[in-house]
Amino acid sequence: MGTAGLVRTRRYHGLLLFATTPPTGRIMLVNGFDAWLETPAGNFPLSAQVYAPDVLHPDGSEFVESFDHEPWPRWAFALPDGNRVGFELFSAGGGPVTHLTWRRLAGSGPAKLCVRPFLSGRDYHSLHRANGAFRFDAANEGQFVRWRPYDGLPGIVALHNGRYRSEPHWFHNFQYEEERARGLDHIEDLGAPGVFEFDLGGAEAVLVFTTDCHASQVFPDEVNPTGYLHAVRERERQSRQLKSPLDRAVDAYLVHGRHGKTIIAGYPWFADWGRDTFIALRGLCLANGRLADAEEILLTWSRAVDQGMLPNRFPDQGEQPEFNAVDASLWFVVAVHEHLEAADRAGRKVPNTVRALLSQAVQEILEGYSRGTRFGIRMDADCLLACGEPGVQLTWMDAKVGDWVVTPRIGKPVEVQALWLNGLWIGARQDRKWEARFEHGLASFRERFWNPATSGLFDVIDADHRAGNNDGTIRPNQIFAVGGLPLNLLGDDAARAMLQIVESRLLTPLGLRSLAPDDPAYCPHYRGGVRERDGAYHQGTVWPWLIGPFVEAWLRVNGDTKSNRRVARERFLTPLLEHLGGAGLAHVSEVADADSPHTPGGCPFQAWSLGELLRLDRQVLAEPVGGTSSRRKPRRQPATA
Repeated sequence: MGTAGLVRTRRYHGLLLFATTPPTGRIMLVNGFDAWLETPAGNFPLSAQVYAPDVLHPDGSEFVESFDHEPWPRWAFALPDGNRVGFELFSAGGGPVTHLTWRRLAGSGPAKLCVRPFLSGRDYHSLHRANGAFRFDAANEGQFVRWRPYDGLPGIVALHNGRYRSEPHWFHNFQYEEERARGLDHIEDLGAPGVFEFDLGGAEAVLVFTTDCHASQVFPDEVNPTGYLHAVRERERQSRQLKSPLDRAVDAYLVHGRHGKTIIAGYPWFADWGRDTFIALRGLCLANGRLADAEEILLTWSRAVDQGMLPNRFPDQGEQPEFNAVDASLWFVVAVHEHLEAADRAGRKVPNTVRALLSQAVQEILEGYSRGTRFGIRMDADCLLACGEPGVQLTWMDAKVGDWVVTPRIGKPVEVQALWLNGLWIGARQDRKWEARFEHGLASFRERFWNPATSGLFDVIDADHRAGNNDGTIRPNQIFAVGGLPLNLLGDDAARAMLQIVESRLLTPLGLRSLAPDDPAYCPHYRGGVRERDGAYHQGTVWPWLIGPFVEAWLRVNGDTKSNRRVARERFLTPLLEHLGGAGLAHVSEVADADSPHTPGGCPFQAWSLGELLRLDRQVLAEPVGGTSSRRKPRRQPATA
C-alpha cells in the first residue's frame, strides 16, 4: 500500500507485510525505499520521503510524468538530463511477494540505478524506533540477499539482478501525515542495511521481496531474476486481463484465515468481522456468481454459533472471540437465505449436508435470540427484539472511545427489528413454529415504530429498556424496513413517506448520512484525533454501503421497472463508480464527510462498500439478459400485508 505521489503518509504504507496468523498477526517487514539515478549530469531521485518537521527529501515526485494503476501501479519519470525511467510494482500468487522493476524509457549514456530498502519488523499498527537489537547484517548470496532484523520474526529475502553493497544506517524521523491528522504517533525510524546497484543502460532492473519461509515456494532452485520476472509478470498480466478491475478488487477481500475462508472487512487495518462479512458477502460473492466462495464462508462461520450468537470478531490467536454485535448473527441468517436462493436460481445443487448445517445454524440463532442471550438480547412480549446494556455497543453504529459509547441505542433499534423479522420469516420456511412470532412482531413493528412527527420511523423504541421511551432521531437505519432485506415491512404510503425523509435529509452522492444535518449532534466532517473522529463516525458521517438498501427501497417505492433502474443507475450508482478513481484506487471508501464535497475518509478499501456497489450494479439494477433476469425478485410486502 502506498500513494500515487510516492510519499508514504501512513504507518500502513509498505512493500512487504506478512500475516503470522492469517489474516491477523500482520508484520511490516519492508516499509519502503529510496531510489535514485546516477548519470554524468548528476543524481536524480526516483522516490520521495517526508521527515519531521515537514521536510520533503528527496522529492522524486517533481519528476513524475505519469501514473497509472492498471493493470498495476506504474510511474514514468522525466528527468532534466533527458532520461526517462519507468517504474512499476505488483504482487502475484496470493503470498507475500512484491515485484519492483525499473527500466530506461529514453536517454543514452551510462545510468546507474541505486535502491536503498528501509526495513523494520513491527506490528502493522505500531511504529518502529532505532534500537540496539536490530540487525543490519546480510547474507549476500549472489542473486539473493537475506536479512533477519529480529529473532522470532520472518526473515526477508531479496532476489535481484544487480549488485548489493552493505551500507548500514538508521534513517530517523520519517513523518506520516495521515497519522498526524488522526492525532496518533506519526514518527518512525527505519533500518537501511545496504544499497542495490543496477546498470540501467542495459537490462531492466529487477528487485523482488519475499519472506524466508516463502522463498523456497516462490523461486525455483536455479533462478534467473530477469527471466523469472518476465514469466511472472506475463502470467499476472494475462490473469488480470481475464477479470474487470472490480472483480480483481473483490479478490483482495476473500482470504483463507485460520478458521477457514472468510472476508477481510477492509484495508489497511481491519480483519475478518462477522457483521461486515455477511453484509459484504451478498455483493462480493452472491451478486458476483461466486457461490462456492459464499458457501465456504458461511460454513466457516456456521461452526462458531455460541448461545445463539456469532462472533463479531475473531481476535489474534489465543484471545477469545468477541460477541458484541446483535446484528451479526441476523445478517448471517439473511446471507444464508440469499445464498440458497441464488444457488437455486443458478441451478447449482447445494448438498443436503450443507443445507442441513446452514439451517441448523439459523435455527440455533433464532432459538438463542428468542429465549435470550448475551447483553440483554431477547425477544420481548411484543415479539420484537430488545438488546443492550450500558457500556456495550451492539449495533453497526458501534463507535466507542474509552468508556464513552457514542450511540448506545439500547432498547429496540429499528434495523435490528427489520433483521429480526426477516430472520423469523426465513426461519418459518424451515420450521412453522416461527410463523406466529413473525406475524405478531410485524404487527408490533407497524404499530409501534411509525413516528407521525417525522413521517418516518423511530430509530429506537423502548430506549434504555423503558416502555414508550422512543427516539425520533432521523437516521438511515429506518431504510432497512423497506430496502436491503428480503421483506418490505411497510405499507405503500408509509414506505413512500419514510423514503422521502431519508432522501431529502440523508442522501448524498456517496451514500447516506448517519444523522440529519439539523440535529444538534450533527458533525459535518470526519476529521481530527481519535475522539473527534469516533465521535463523528455515526453522527452525520456518510456511509457508502447504505446506498444499496436505499436504492432497493427507492425501486420498491417507485416501481422496479426498466426505466427506473436506468434512472437509479445514473442518479445513485454513477457517483460511486466515479469515486473508484479518487481514494483507494478501484475500491470504495468506508466513509465520507457529511458536508459537501463529501471528502472520503476512514478505511480507503472497504469490503461492504464495494459489496453494495456490486450488488447494485449486478443484481438490483441489472438489466435482464436474454429476456430473463438473475436478479433477486423484490418482495413488496409480507404475505400478511
